[in-house]
Amino acid sequence: MTTYLVTGASGHLGRLTVQALLERGVAASDVVATARDLDAISDLAALGVETRVADYTDPASLEQAFKGVDRILLVSSSAVGQRVPQHANVIAAAKDAGVELLGYTSITRADSSTLALSEEHRATEELLAESGLPVVLLRNSWYLENYTGQVATALEHGAVLGAAGEGRVSAATRADFAAAAAAALVADDQAGQVHELGGDTAFTLAEYAATLAAESGTEVVYRDLPAEELTAVLTGAGLPEPYAAILADSDLGLARGELQADTGDLSRLIGRPTTTPAEAIRAALA
Repeated sequence: MTTYLVTGASGHLGRLTVQALLERGVAASDVVATARDLDAISDLAALGVETRVADYTDPASLEQAFKGVDRILLVSSSAVGQRVPQHANVIAAAKDAGVELLGYTSITRADSSTLALSEEHRATEELLAESGLPVVLLRNSWYLENYTGQVATALEHGAVLGAAGEGRVSAATRADFAAAAAAALVADDQAGQVHELGGDTAFTLAEYAATLAAESGTEVVYRDLPAEELTAVLTGAGLPEPYAAILADSDLGLARGELQADTGDLSRLIGRPTTTPAEAIRAALA
């Protein structure tokens, strides 16, 4: 009997991956969900999933959490700038636990990407390679929620703002990426695999704005800005300046095609078409 553990289960992607494992028929008793605060994943405990405390910054908690576990999904830390040492702790604990598979949620073409956001993912992938562990890399493109989460603002101002030019992004929903992670964890042929995951149809932000306009019945246009101006706008909206700069830099990468993944890996792993922008927008408007 195989036991599966998902780290960071209090976050969107981790929680959805736990749910995806259950939807694939994995018994709740064979799933372990971890978080720093067990209260944050009490809903998963209510489903019969075992919950354990695990803090990326606390090696002792990781060692305890990974006992008796066969396969682990390392959901990348949200602590930009601190990810590498945190991930190193998880990798070391997984190695000590002798796990048979470790999955990692990375970013599109992490080994060659020039995005600032890719640096910590690339470093983590290097640590994974050096660890000698059986690893499957899940290189996720952008979340559709990065855009649909801003629907109300876009409709209010009649504009989607970005610095992506005519670049295309292979965005998919978190649920799509979570379903892929679950599929990779339960499969028996995933060690050494690298999946470039993205939506079935890449789109420009102008096309996204047009889809939002069509679905909402409200005029919405895409307004392309210089990266510095986009950073200033995002900072003015309340984002910390370093984070705003990373988002603007990511748009520049999008313009260069660095978030486009046309491999079809995502739909193949999940066994269905990926969620379309129109479907995601309709869900956001509901």
